[in-house]
Amino acid sequence: MEELMELRYFIESGRMSEAMTLLDEMDEMAKDDKINKIESFLAVLLLHLIKQQAEQRTTRSWNISIRNATHDIMRSWKRRKVKGYYLTDEEMREAIAEAFPTALNKAALEAFGGAYGVKQLSSMIAPDRICGEAARLLFNTEAGADDDGEDTDTDIPQWLK
Repeated sequence: MEELMELRYFIESGRMSEAMTLLDEMDEMAKDDKINKIESFLAVLLLHLIKQQAEQRTTRSWNISIRNATHDIMRSWKRRKVKGYYLTDEEMREAIAEAFPTALNKAALEAFGGAYGVKQLSSMIAPDRICGEAARLLFNTEAGADDDGEDTDTDIPQWLK
Protein backbone atom coordinates (compact mmCIF):
# COMPACT_ATOMS: atom_id res chain seq x y z
CA MET A 1 0.00 0.00 0.00
CA GLU A 2 2.89 2.32 0.80
CA GLU A 3 4.26 1.77 -2.70
CA LEU A 4 0.97 2.85 -4.29
CA MET A 5 0.96 6.10 -2.32
CA GLU A 6 4.55 6.72 -3.34
CA LEU A 7 3.71 5.95 -6.98
CA ARG A 8 0.82 8.40 -6.89
CA TYR A 9 3.11 11.07 -5.46
CA PHE A 10 5.71 10.52 -8.21
CA ILE A 11 3.07 10.71 -10.94
CA GLU A 12 1.39 13.81 -9.50
CA SER A 13 4.81 15.44 -9.15
CA GLY A 14 5.70 14.63 -12.76
CA ARG A 15 8.61 12.44 -11.63
CA MET A 16 7.98 9.79 -14.27
CA SER A 17 11.43 8.22 -14.14
CA GLU A 18 11.05 7.52 -10.43
CA ALA A 19 7.49 6.30 -11.00
CA MET A 20 8.71 3.84 -13.63
CA THR A 21 11.50 2.61 -11.34
CA LEU A 22 8.96 2.04 -8.58
CA LEU A 23 6.65 0.22 -10.99
CA ASP A 24 9.54 -2.08 -11.94
CA GLU A 25 10.20 -2.77 -8.25
CA MET A 26 6.51 -3.49 -7.63
CA ASP A 27 6.42 -5.84 -10.62
CA GLU A 28 9.47 -7.68 -9.28
CA MET A 29 7.87 -7.96 -5.81
CA ALA A 30 4.70 -9.40 -7.33
CA LYS A 31 6.72 -11.91 -9.36
CA ASP A 32 8.70 -12.94 -6.27
CA ASP A 33 5.43 -13.51 -4.43
CA LYS A 34 4.15 -15.69 -7.28
CA ILE A 35 7.39 -17.68 -7.34
CA ASN A 36 7.25 -18.27 -3.58
CA LYS A 37 3.66 -19.47 -3.92
CA ILE A 38 4.57 -21.77 -6.80
CA GLU A 39 7.54 -23.21 -4.89
CA SER A 40 5.29 -23.95 -1.93
CA PHE A 41 2.87 -25.86 -4.13
CA LEU A 42 5.80 -27.59 -5.87
CA ALA A 43 7.02 -28.89 -2.50
CA VAL A 44 3.61 -30.49 -1.91
CA LEU A 45 3.56 -32.01 -5.40
CA LEU A 46 7.08 -33.38 -5.07
CA LEU A 47 6.46 -34.67 -1.55
CA HIS A 48 3.71 -36.96 -2.79
CA LEU A 49 5.62 -38.03 -5.90
CA ILE A 50 8.59 -38.93 -3.68
CA LYS A 51 6.36 -40.98 -1.37
CA GLN A 52 4.81 -42.77 -4.34
CA GLN A 53 8.17 -43.71 -5.78
CA ALA A 54 9.80 -44.65 -2.47
CA GLU A 55 6.90 -46.76 -1.24
CA GLN A 56 6.03 -48.08 -4.72
CA ARG A 57 2.36 -47.47 -4.04
CA THR A 58 -0.16 -44.69 -4.06
CA THR A 59 -3.26 -43.71 -2.15
CA ARG A 60 -6.36 -41.75 -3.10
CA SER A 61 -5.23 -39.01 -0.72
CA TRP A 62 -1.82 -38.73 -2.39
CA ASN A 63 -3.43 -38.66 -5.84
CA ILE A 64 -5.78 -35.88 -4.76
CA SER A 65 -2.90 -33.93 -3.21
CA ILE A 66 -0.95 -34.27 -6.47
CA ARG A 67 -3.94 -33.13 -8.51
CA ASN A 68 -4.64 -30.19 -6.18
CA ALA A 69 -1.01 -29.07 -6.09
CA THR A 70 -0.82 -29.27 -9.89
CA HIS A 71 -3.98 -27.19 -10.16
CA ASP A 72 -2.70 -24.62 -7.63
CA ILE A 73 0.63 -24.34 -9.43
CA MET A 74 -1.10 -23.80 -12.77
CA ARG A 75 -3.36 -21.11 -11.28
CA SER A 76 -0.38 -19.28 -9.82
CA TRP A 77 1.87 -19.78 -12.85
CA LYS A 78 -0.52 -18.42 -15.49
CA ARG A 79 -0.87 -14.72 -16.12
CA ARG A 80 -4.57 -14.12 -16.40
CA LYS A 81 -4.91 -10.74 -18.09
CA VAL A 82 -1.74 -10.60 -20.16
CA LYS A 83 -1.77 -14.30 -21.04
CA GLY A 84 1.36 -16.37 -20.81
CA TYR A 85 3.20 -17.44 -17.67
CA TYR A 86 5.14 -15.82 -14.85
CA LEU A 87 7.98 -18.31 -15.36
CA THR A 88 9.44 -19.68 -18.56
CA ASP A 89 9.49 -23.46 -18.96
CA GLU A 90 13.18 -23.45 -18.04
CA GLU A 91 12.52 -21.33 -14.93
CA MET A 92 9.77 -23.75 -13.93
CA ARG A 93 12.17 -26.68 -14.29
CA GLU A 94 14.66 -24.79 -12.10
CA ALA A 95 11.93 -24.12 -9.53
CA ILE A 96 11.11 -27.84 -9.48
CA ALA A 97 14.77 -28.66 -8.81
CA GLU A 98 15.01 -25.98 -6.14
CA ALA A 99 11.87 -27.24 -4.35
CA PHE A 100 13.09 -30.85 -4.35
CA PRO A 101 15.29 -30.72 -1.20
CA THR A 102 12.43 -29.23 0.84
CA ALA A 103 10.08 -31.91 -0.42
CA LEU A 104 12.63 -34.64 0.33
CA ASN A 105 13.03 -33.43 3.91
CA LYS A 106 9.26 -33.49 4.39
CA ALA A 107 8.97 -36.88 2.71
CA ALA A 108 11.54 -38.34 5.12
CA LEU A 109 9.14 -37.48 7.94
CA GLU A 110 6.13 -39.04 6.21
CA ALA A 111 7.22 -41.93 3.96
CA PHE A 112 7.31 -45.31 5.65
CA GLY A 113 5.97 -43.66 8.80
CA GLY A 114 9.12 -41.55 9.11
CA ALA A 115 11.33 -44.63 9.54
CA TYR A 116 14.11 -43.38 7.23
CA GLY A 117 16.26 -40.28 7.26
CA VAL A 118 16.80 -38.04 4.26
CA LYS A 119 19.95 -39.87 3.08
CA GLN A 120 18.30 -43.29 3.37
CA LEU A 121 15.16 -42.13 1.60
CA SER A 122 17.12 -40.41 -1.17
CA SER A 123 18.90 -43.70 -1.90
CA MET A 124 15.49 -45.30 -2.59
CA ILE A 125 14.38 -42.81 -5.23
CA ALA A 126 15.41 -41.35 -8.57
CA PRO A 127 15.21 -37.54 -8.17
CA ASP A 128 15.50 -36.89 -11.92
CA ARG A 129 12.57 -39.19 -12.56
CA ILE A 130 10.45 -37.50 -9.89
CA CYS A 131 11.30 -34.02 -11.16
CA GLY A 132 10.53 -35.22 -14.68
CA GLU A 133 7.14 -36.51 -13.55
CA ALA A 134 6.39 -33.17 -11.89
CA ALA A 135 7.30 -31.36 -15.12
CA ARG A 136 5.14 -33.76 -17.14
CA LEU A 137 2.16 -33.07 -14.89
CA LEU A 138 2.65 -29.32 -15.22
CA PHE A 139 3.39 -29.16 -18.93
CA ASN A 140 0.53 -31.55 -19.75
CA THR A 141 -2.20 -29.89 -17.73
CA GLU A 142 -4.92 -32.31 -18.80
CA ALA A 143 -3.88 -34.69 -16.00
CA GLY A 144 -6.19 -34.74 -13.02
CA ALA A 145 -9.87 -35.38 -12.80
CA ASP A 146 -12.76 -36.10 -15.13
CA ASP A 147 -15.56 -33.57 -15.30
CA ASP A 148 -17.31 -35.47 -12.51
CA GLY A 149 -14.32 -34.93 -10.18
CA GLU A 150 -13.38 -38.60 -9.96
CA ASP A 151 -9.76 -39.70 -10.11
CA THR A 152 -8.48 -40.89 -13.44
CA ASP A 153 -5.54 -43.06 -14.38
CA THR A 154 -3.58 -39.88 -15.11
CA ASP A 155 -3.36 -39.35 -11.34
CA ILE A 156 -1.06 -42.36 -11.14
CA PRO A 157 2.40 -41.89 -12.60
CA GLN A 158 3.14 -44.15 -15.55
CA TRP A 159 5.95 -45.88 -13.68
CA LEU A 160 3.49 -47.04 -10.98
CA LYS A 161 0.95 -48.58 -13.37
